[in-house]
Amino acid sequence: MDLLETDNKTTITTIILLGFGDSPGLQIPLFLVFLVIYGVTMAGNIIIIVLVITDHHLHIPMYLFLGNLSCLETVYTSTLLPRVLASFLTGDRTISVGGCFIQLYTFGMLLVAECYLLASMSYDRYLAICKPLQYATLMSTRLCSVLSALSWLCGITVMTLVMSLMSKLKYCGPHEIDNFFCELTPVINLSCSDTSLVTLVGLTLSAIDIIPSCLLTMISYICIIAAIVQIPSSDGRKKAFSTCSSHLIVVSIFYGSLIFVYALPKKEALREVYKIFSVFYTILTPLINPLIYSLRNKEVKKALRRAAKKYGISKRFVGDAE
Repeated sequence: MDLLETDNKTTITTIILLGFGDSPGLQIPLFLVFLVIYGVTMAGNIIIIVLVITDHHLHIPMYLFLGNLSCLETVYTSTLLPRVLASFLTGDRTISVGGCFIQLYTFGMLLVAECYLLASMSYDRYLAICKPLQYATLMSTRLCSVLSALSWLCGITVMTLVMSLMSKLKYCGPHEIDNFFCELTPVINLSCSDTSLVTLVGLTLSAIDIIPSCLLTMISYICIIAAIVQIPSSDGRKKAFSTCSSHLIVVSIFYGSLIFVYALPKKEALREVYKIFSVFYTILTPLINPLIYSLRNKEVKKALRRAAKKYGISKRFVGDAE
């Protein structure tokens, strides 16, 4: 451990991410599992990004939101998993303080942006299903772009404020974080300065970012479900409920784990539980979001078939869009 003497206290320069333990028998199996997860997540999201950019049929608000979500989760996943994979192979679980801060800033910014982006997407679906005649007026491509940009801007603003406060702290140890990435509260706990202000600001901003966007998302889906109930066709209701319930399960897992980890007071006895919930929103949701939101969608399947036809790829790789 490299240490630098500062004001009679030692300032840490590297941090050990304890991750999922150091049992030799688990490292290779965990590496293979996370490698598959990373590969599938990246492939699914990159396919959606390419389709949304290249296929003019998808240049409408719903798919522009999905393209933004996929772009966000591509960066989001790449911020965390490559470092985890390297630690499984090499056994080196150290990260520099600067690298930890960069990871925390990038991850936090994308996390906040995703909260607002999911809320915007749920509002878009609410307008499309509950106010179909007014949809084109209420949700234009321009408004979609503005909402997407604001989502990213909110993430940047929140994390810039938090990191500016954290940069003023002195970090004297302990030099270990019992997680697989640099998370806000564990990093704050490394400080030997007064952390009451940054802790209060972090908790307040977490509540402001997570809870209202979660409520807006849930209210939108409740209104959508109420509209679906009124569909006269039983087949139509069944199909709509299938799609809606899938979306609702994903956002419930995402927001539920976020609220548990960030918006509630920390308890030392639940430290391992926090790590498990961290896996839900960092690894599980980016993996299943492309399937739930996009790759099961009829228009996306058609876009895949058009791309397959254009580049001479067999239909069996993209499925039946009918």
